[in-house]
Amino acid sequence: MALKLVSRSQWGARAYRTPNGATPYGRARRGVKLHYLGTPYSDRAHDKCDDYVRQIQAQHMDGNGWSDIGYSFVVCTHGYVYEGRGLKRRNSANGNTSLNDQDYAVLLLVGSSGLTKPTDAQLDGARDAIEYCRKSGPAGSWIGGHRDGYATSCPGDAVYAWVKAGAPRPKTAAPSKPATEEDDMPSAKEIAAAVMEYQIDDPRTEGTKYVPVKSVLWWAGADAAQANAKVRDLEAQLAAVHAKLDRLLAANTQG
Repeated sequence: MALKLVSRSQWGARAYRTPNGATPYGRARRGVKLHYLGTPYSDRAHDKCDDYVRQIQAQHMDGNGWSDIGYSFVVCTHGYVYEGRGLKRRNSANGNTSLNDQDYAVLLLVGSSGLTKPTDAQLDGARDAIEYCRKSGPAGSWIGGHRDGYATSCPGDAVYAWVKAGAPRPKTAAPSKPATEEDDMPSAKEIAAAVMEYQIDDPRTEGTKYVPVKSVLWWAGADAAQANAKVRDLEAQLAAVHAKLDRLLAANTQG
């Protein structure tokens, strides 16, 4: 998927403090570490996500005394990737200076309660961020959680399980096969059944009375059978009369 990157200016980031906020990485990055908030979090409309990212930055700068938001990137539940310290400036979220210098830090906006499982869009966005770090950082192929090499429950069990599975893109349901004219055409059996249930005016009664076709066909079939029997009886009687006439004609000729 295409990376939906939200730049610092787009989400309204404060300027970072120097010189610490401008510290570059001192070595090639091994890979990417995933994080979660570790506090309660509830999902929100996308137009409120930048407010929350600014809130994180304020907590890190004013509460923790850091020079900037601690993460390299932040991924909201809608799959957008917010630029934190970015690709070139060393993060401060992995636990200590050595760990910060070793891997990028990508935060998913999920919490320890409330919303604890990332959305599919968020996993796609996180995967986009990982690939962006690998391609443009650059970073190696290693991927892990904050808890790898540091004593913490971060990034939570749900995110960590995804990390240990290789951070795959979520599987989407295959689109349903569009119906074709052939699929819509009822079978001969279905057509016959529908015809038999069709309501018509009963020819056996006076006035208007609607009955299923199948009942009229049964009645007509019964009458037809009786009529055929009568015709066969008459034919037999006529044959007997013809036989008698033939015998009488033969006797008169001989006499």
